[in-house]
Formats: sequence, structure tokens, C-alpha cells
Amino acid sequence: MKKLISIVIPCYNEEAVIIETYKRLTSVMACTEKRYNYELIFANDGSKDMTLKLLKEISRNDSHVKIINFSRNFGHQIAVTAGIDSAKGDAVVLIDADLQDPPELILEFIEQWENGYEVVYAVRRKRIGETWFKKVTASYFYRYLHKITDINIPVDTGDFRLMSRKVVNVLKQIKERHRFIRGLVSWVGFKQIGIPYDRAERFAGETKYPLKKMIKFSIDAITSFSYFPLKIAGFLGVSSAILGVFGIIISLILKFTTDYVIQGWTSLMIVMLFLGGMQLFILGIIGEYLGRIYDETRNRPLYIVDDEDIQSNMNEPQDDKVKHISARM
Repeated sequence: MKKLISIVIPCYNEEAVIIETYKRLTSVMACTEKRYNYELIFANDGSKDMTLKLLKEISRNDSHVKIINFSRNFGHQIAVTAGIDSAKGDAVVLIDADLQDPPELILEFIEQWENGYEVVYAVRRKRIGETWFKKVTASYFYRYLHKITDINIPVDTGDFRLMSRKVVNVLKQIKERHRFIRGLVSWVGFKQIGIPYDRAERFAGETKYPLKKMIKFSIDAITSFSYFPLKIAGFLGVSSAILGVFGIIISLILKFTTDYVIQGWTSLMIVMLFLGGMQLFILGIIGEYLGRIYDETRNRPLYIVDDEDIQSNMNEPQDDKVKHISARM
């Protein structure tokens, strides 16, 4: 029986490129039809142009095409999530509709998946056609995120990847609202491998990730996988409290050793430094507790089992167990 490959394509105002995207994906998957069936899942994220109409025309002529149409724009990561939830395949591929990521690389994804990898992701060597600002900020962001998180999120990667059914089933259990898919896939674990490639320019249309969305995306990534901002607050609180103690000592020294202190200045400084330092210190402690509360509310699984092969004699009759033990003795 043929295995099924599901390809999830989030779309938002992609009328200029959607036909070409469909053609390229169909051409690639046609090369695999002897071994695999496939489905193309287009998640229309509240497009305001002709994207939905074009998709409906495509689906009428191709039974491989499935459309998920949102009532409004919910965001790229939610569209990807909807596609993953809907996918029926033994493996699920994520790819954007703008053709910056080459569909032809999917064939290499499948090959590595058949070699035993549960996740195969694409690693960007070059980002052709993107601004200097975006290249620099993206490069620093991924390296900074890599350093402050406890999990290994590969640098220079996007959502372009293949995931096995095992990985997809785990992702479907995670119901976080502020999602960072590539981080969740890394958090899940399992055997993963990266394939380098050169990212092309958009085939047509404009980017759907302006600076505002990039900043929000970055904040979601950092807060979903790191307590580092809270730890900074705690560090600043402790540092301020220590400086406050030194400030109090200096104020007392000036009070009793010099005549150049304004009346009431010493007591005022002592109160301000003491209370300010304590407040920041306590806020740091509260931040640590908030981090733990946040971790609980995300409701991620405590652990994920890859394989389980436990020999058990629980179904063996009790008398037989006694005989085996007696024989050994």
C-alpha cells in the first residue's frame, strides 16, 4: 500500500503566485506517484484577494487539493497548525506559497525520511532578494535564540520541513496559542537532520512579514522557549539591591565623616535605596514564579516516548512464575 504525503501550504493574498505554486508542487509529487499518494492542503488565512477563488478552481479539477478557509486572518503559524491538524499523511511537509523555498527539495526530504529521520528541515545558506536589514536581523535573532534556550533550535531555518506522523501526532497535542512551530518541532525531539539550500526571491507579490509581524514573531519565539527576560529582571533586582546596600553605607560614611551633607539627605537616600532595591529584588522572585506558572499553563507533555519495548510477564500465571523462580534456585 502506498504511503501518503501531506503538503501544507499557508496562503495569504497570494493570487500572483498560487497557480505557479500548485504547478511546481504537482510536478514534484508526480515524480513520486509510483511509491506515494499525496494531498495538497492549502490553508487560506483570510485572503482578501483572488486567492480563494483560484484555489477553488484548482480543487475542482484536482482531487489531490484540499482547502481550509479561515473566516479572517489568524496568522501564519495558526494557518500552518490548521494544515497539520487536517493532514492525514504518513509524513507532513510544510512550505510557504511564495516559492522562496524550492518544492524540488521535498524529494530529498522524503529520501531522508525513508532513511529513518523523523524530521528533515531546510537550512538556508543564502537569502537571495532579501534586504540587508532583514538578513542581518534574522541572522542575529536565530543565533541569540539558540543561546538563550535550553533546546537546540537550528539556526537559519524556517518552517520548510518534513515531519513524520509520529512527530505530527505529538504536535497535535500541544495547544499553545502563541505558536513558534519550528521551536516546537525542535522541542519534540526525535531524530532530525538539516539539508542546506539557497533561498530564492519571491516568485511574485510582496512579503507578508513586515517589521511589525517580525517583531511579534520574535517575541513569541523568545517567550515560548526561554525565561531569559525574567532572569534579566531578577538579575537587575538583585544588582539594584546590592547597589542599594552600598549606597546606604556611603551615605552613612558621608553623614558621619564630612560636613558637606545636606540636612535630611542621608535618611532620604537610605529609605529610597533600601525600598527600591527590595522592590526590584522581590519583583525578580515574582518573575521566577511567573515563569513556572507560565510553564504549567502551556500544558506541554511531560515527556515523549519514541519507542517502547518492555518485556513483561504480567500475563503469565502466578504458579508458573513460582516454578521458574524455584528452578533457578
